[in-house]
Amino acid sequence: MNNFTKLLFCGILLLAGCAGRDFVRPSSDAFKLGQTTYSQVVQQMGEPRKVGDVVKNGKNLKSITYVYAATGGEPLEEGVIPARALVYYFHNDVLVGQAFLSSFKSDNSNFDDIKIDKIIKGKTTRSEVFQLLGKPSSSFIFPMVKETSGEAIGYSYQTTRGGVYSGFKFFRKGLSISFDDRNIVSDIDYASSGNK
Repeated sequence: MNNFTKLLFCGILLLAGCAGRDFVRPSSDAFKLGQTTYSQVVQQMGEPRKVGDVVKNGKNLKSITYVYAATGGEPLEEGVIPARALVYYFHNDVLVGQAFLSSFKSDNSNFDDIKIDKIIKGKTTRSEVFQLLGKPSSSFIFPMVKETSGEAIGYSYQTTRGGVYSGFKFFRKGLSISFDDRNIVSDIDYASSGNK
C-alpha cells in the first residue's frame, strides 16, 4: 500500500516553487469506506491531479490523487521539501481505500516506528494501536486488502531532500495493520526505504 508514495512525489518535486493545488485533508468521517461514491469525493475535493487504474486482489480499481508541494512551506523536518498527498481508491465507483501523507509541519503524517514492536498479532486491539501510534493516515477495505483480512489501517510518511542539481534523497516508511472481526490485529506489514 505504500508504493503510491514514490509515484506521488517524484514528479511534482522536480518543479520549482509550488506544485499542485493546495488542499486541506477532510475530516476522518467525511468519506465512508464502502459507502461514499466517486462523484461525492470529486464534488467535495474538486478535480484530481491524476486518475489511474490499479489491480488489487484480482479486482480493477480506479485511483484519484491530489498532491501539493511548496518549497517555501514549513516542513516537519529541516531541509525537507514539504509536500502532501491524498489518494482515494474506488471499486465499482464506491470508496474502498483512502491514504494521506504529509511532510508539512501543520498536518504531518509521521509516526513513531519504534512502537511497532509493541503491536502483537492476535492480541493487540484497534484502540491499543490508536493509543500507541495515534490516528491512522490511511484506511482500506476489500479489495484493497484480502477478503479475509477485514479492514486495514495505515501509517505513511515520506521526506524528500535536495534539488535538481544536488540530486534528490527520498525516505519512505509505511505501516499497514489489518484487524479481524473482533478488532484484534490480524496482520502487520512495515517497510522503509531510502535515506533520511
